[in-house]
Amino acid sequence: MQATRGAGSARIDGEVLIERVLELPGGPLLLELASAREDVDLVGGAVRDLLLGRTPLELDVVVGEEPDLFARELAASARLGGRADDAAAPRLAQHDRFGTALVEWDGARVDVAARRAESYASPGALPEVRSGTVEEDLERRDFTVNAIALALGARRRGQLRAVEHAFADLDAGCLRVLHERSFLDDPTRLLRLWRYAARLRFQPEARTAALAREAVRLRALATVSGSRIGTELRLALREPDPLASLLALQQGGVLAAIHPSLRLAVPERSVHAALRLLPPDGDRVVLLLACVLLSTGDGEARELLGKLDFTAATRERVCDTVRLAPELPVRLQAAARPSELAAAARGAPPEALSLAGALGEERGLDSAAEAARRWLGELRNVRLKITGDDLLDAGLAAGPDIGRRLQTVLEMRLDGTVGDSADAQLEAALRASS
Repeated sequence: MQATRGAGSARIDGEVLIERVLELPGGPLLLELASAREDVDLVGGAVRDLLLGRTPLELDVVVGEEPDLFARELAASARLGGRADDAAAPRLAQHDRFGTALVEWDGARVDVAARRAESYASPGALPEVRSGTVEEDLERRDFTVNAIALALGARRRGQLRAVEHAFADLDAGCLRVLHERSFLDDPTRLLRLWRYAARLRFQPEARTAALAREAVRLRALATVSGSRIGTELRLALREPDPLASLLALQQGGVLAAIHPSLRLAVPERSVHAALRLLPPDGDRVVLLLACVLLSTGDGEARELLGKLDFTAATRERVCDTVRLAPELPVRLQAAARPSELAAAARGAPPEALSLAGALGEERGLDSAAEAARRWLGELRNVRLKITGDDLLDAGLAAGPDIGRRLQTVLEMRLDGTVGDSADAQLEAALRASS
């Protein structure tokens, strides 16, 4: 069943939405390309967000056929309309398996797909895709509030189409699946349910909540590859409020369904404290993963993250944080001088030190928390004005002694016993005992 609202509706004015699309990155070029076509619709979360007065993260578009051609035309228009000083050309990526394409340029992100219908050969399998109508394309979506289409061109411009309940659910702030087997056909919708609930501050409607609980009880996620689950988990961890997403996933039983060891092992206030301590070069995903894996050993954490298809670099950084963060507060507390603090922090990633500072506060080790804050915000950026080449030019022989002298002077610099000038540091290095 479809609900249709035309431009000029008393409740929802499609032309107002079109005007808002014009204000979005990529919106003017998209509307220009769609202007003469009857088969181009903005769909999904983009329409939902426009109706909620939010700014969409990306623009999802469906066309009647040949999405790759539409995407190439959009990329070509973006290239022609680019500024002379633009360093990056539009990026076009095509995904033949699902008949989709992505165009990115100048802050714009447009996903293009053909209208399609889907069926599932078995629970948790990737869908089998075939060409479909607008109605079928809406019916395959996850939640009613994401099953709304806004026509972008020709005589249909500004027309809204939606599945049954979509507008009412949007008004009520609730998430409703479109059919009873939704979570069994695609169990990754369980992660999206709670991610959307946290981001939009929506609640699952009663039947949807019951179906989600039943899918968790039936271990539906076990039918899905770790890679697909990992993709959804990464999306949750990159939300504007990732902690809210984690808490929602935990309360919905999804974290434990992914793996029994996945649970927020750090008090919520400490996670907030750790996020505040995290410097710009820190990785929020690494920190949050460590918070849900802190009760495991680094070996179990590494194995689980591998199954979820996290990169080797992320796995190592998370495991270092899981291993080091619990013991760092005592070491930081014992550091009386900046040079001792440097020794305590040496080799620990910023995520481990951020978490250690938060754990220090939790344990009443206020000096540890302050030490982490000072190291991350100030001392770790202290550098010498001299290098090994300066010592070689001064006549010292090459070898390990060069590094030891530089380390000694760095400790003196941290403790304030040598000045910031290159001359003072060189003199101190030449006087240092080998």
